[in-house]
Amino acid sequence: MPTVTQAPLSGRYLSLAEREEIAILRARGCSVREIARSIGRSPSTISRELRRNAATRSRGCEYRATTAQWHADRRAKRPKVAKLAANEQLRGYVQDRLAGEVERPDGTTVAGPQVRWIGRRHGRRADRRWGKAWSPEQISARLRVDFPDDEAMRISHEAIYQALYVQGRGALRRELTACLRTGRALRVPRARSRARGKGFVTEEILISQRPAEVEDRAVPGHWEGDLILGLDSSAIGTLVERSTRFVTLLHLPPMDDRGPRIKNGPALAGHGAEAVRDAIAAAITTLPDQLRRSLTWDQGSEMSQHAELRIDTGLQVYFCDPHSPWQRGTNENTNGLLRQYFPKGTDLTRHTAEDLAAVAATLNSRPRKTLGWKTPAEALDEYLRSCQQASVATTD
Repeated sequence: MPTVTQAPLSGRYLSLAEREEIAILRARGCSVREIARSIGRSPSTISRELRRNAATRSRGCEYRATTAQWHADRRAKRPKVAKLAANEQLRGYVQDRLAGEVERPDGTTVAGPQVRWIGRRHGRRADRRWGKAWSPEQISARLRVDFPDDEAMRISHEAIYQALYVQGRGALRRELTACLRTGRALRVPRARSRARGKGFVTEEILISQRPAEVEDRAVPGHWEGDLILGLDSSAIGTLVERSTRFVTLLHLPPMDDRGPRIKNGPALAGHGAEAVRDAIAAAITTLPDQLRRSLTWDQGSEMSQHAELRIDTGLQVYFCDPHSPWQRGTNENTNGLLRQYFPKGTDLTRHTAEDLAAVAATLNSRPRKTLGWKTPAEALDEYLRSCQQASVATTD
């Protein structure tokens, strides 16, 4: 057996001294957790060490420190031959599940669109390459089902990603990245994708900080908002009051003079942060104070000027968690109703402010089961009358 290294390691890896301590404690009959407490390591680390690096030549699982260190040194040698490069059967399986041809039920193949590999992500609303397009996680998990007794047919999803993206480990062709869900030619670190474009959202204004009275819908004045988008970045803003389901639509026309795009300048499509802020302020300030309590929005950049909106209107703004539309369920339901009038893929700029007011009035005059078959307009009017009567009674 080759000599083992005694060079000091980082705290991440077990040292030879620690392995000697493990061997002594194991010989005394100590449990995994007792060994872990003794040397200050996690029980899972000790369990993995005993399982992976035990001496097996004596047809047992006896643990020896020098043998365990030799196994660890052998695994740590770099560079390693990529598993997909060494195992032709495994590589063929992975490639077929990523880019295999799409087949009809009778077994005949369907070529799909002819898409040329350009070394970067596919364009917006452009054809994409057709394939089986299994995700690396699906491939990794399915290998255990298809080859339950063949340990050589095992690979992690991360190893597949590295074979696609990391130069030098490219056992798979780079153009197969087009068969992944995202189609990205370059990998995006998670930290970068989480931090991008959300600097205006802080913990103090997340939905978890919203008052409890908003949840039970007992007190009107709490709104949910969003944009519905159409052709060529056209948009309409929607506001829905949570208690009465009263709808207000925001007219967001494109800028009159669409000059050249300026970096960090206003959005020319009409639904940038400044335009949305002004439209909400114009709609909300027409309401009495008791109907201006809070507004819940998703984390779209069109609400990056929420602080100015709060100052102008007194309306506290809260933001949903990322990718959580159900946290604005009332608004999402209303947007579905509005798509009857403003279908996806149509130009929303052709509708005037008067058109939007007419559609909003139509929805507000529709009886709703959740309101006991009252209309949203009737429910809101009833609340305002009760507020007025309470005010008169207090004055008297």
